[in-house]
Amino acid sequence: MNIKEIKLNEIGNFKIGQAEDENAATGVTVIVAPEGAPVGLDIRGGGPASRESGLMDPLAAAEVIHAVVVGGGSAFGLDAAGGVMKYLSEHGIGFPVGDVVVPLVCQSDIFDLGIGRSDVYPDKKMGYEATEKAFNTGAFGNYKDGNYGCGCGATVGKILGMDRCTKTGIGSYAVQLGDLKVGAIVCTNAIGDIYDYKTGKRIAGIKTEDGERLNDLSCEDILLSLSADNKANTTVTNTTIGIVLTNAKFNKTQLCKLAGMTHDGYARCIRPIHTSMDGDSIYAMSLGNVESNLDVVGTLANQVMCEAIRRTVKSF
Repeated sequence: MNIKEIKLNEIGNFKIGQAEDENAATGVTVIVAPEGAPVGLDIRGGGPASRESGLMDPLAAAEVIHAVVVGGGSAFGLDAAGGVMKYLSEHGIGFPVGDVVVPLVCQSDIFDLGIGRSDVYPDKKMGYEATEKAFNTGAFGNYKDGNYGCGCGATVGKILGMDRCTKTGIGSYAVQLGDLKVGAIVCTNAIGDIYDYKTGKRIAGIKTEDGERLNDLSCEDILLSLSADNKANTTVTNTTIGIVLTNAKFNKTQLCKLAGMTHDGYARCIRPIHTSMDGDSIYAMSLGNVESNLDVVGTLANQVMCEAIRRTVKSF
């Protein structure tokens, strides 16, 4: 089995750009499919902040999406999609409707209002800027792993509050197996701890009170002990958002299944996961015409997502 690492931009025709406010610790990452692409979505967390998620329903009429936005600011930050739409429409990307072009843009946001400033969040201007950078900054936008775009305000291990958490960010990874290419981009912003999928070792999460090392008790242990006393944190202040990109030829229904299979990567690396306090979501986008088995792609996407999550921690 010859699986090799590749660059994200080798997967297919898409562009990616980021914009952020470093002082406010928030930002957006925009993934654009200029020709439109089938997209699926699977939401497993109890508190998502999302826009136009109904478009990915297999019963919805839309067969392609023009951009997926992942951002900060929780529900406040959903305005960023308006800026993405404006840029794309100005450049003729979308569905012609009379004398206007209407792009289909979906968005999901993390909760990052507990770090940086809580009164500043992504807006239409920032969405426009990130999209502009996707088209005009280098061969592949200005994308970088780490404390950029959506990852600017990402943290994990928040079961006992922000003063005990670990800073994370956005991460990516892509591989090729024969003609098949699969990649993932993820912003890790979880109430739980992060584990290395290869070793099982906890690598990020809740820290000791002095902030010097990881706490002896994991977030899972603490959640169970708090729940026993009915003192568990029920605030929706988290959400890990990812997107799988592949050159495999899939329709929207198949991509929803692919996104669901990729959630197993979340479960391998983040504990606890998919709680009512998280809004965990995964998109899946088809960017090619390679005939492939859905189970093969889903299994590979699971592994790729695990490595992308690990890189959100290793970037720091």
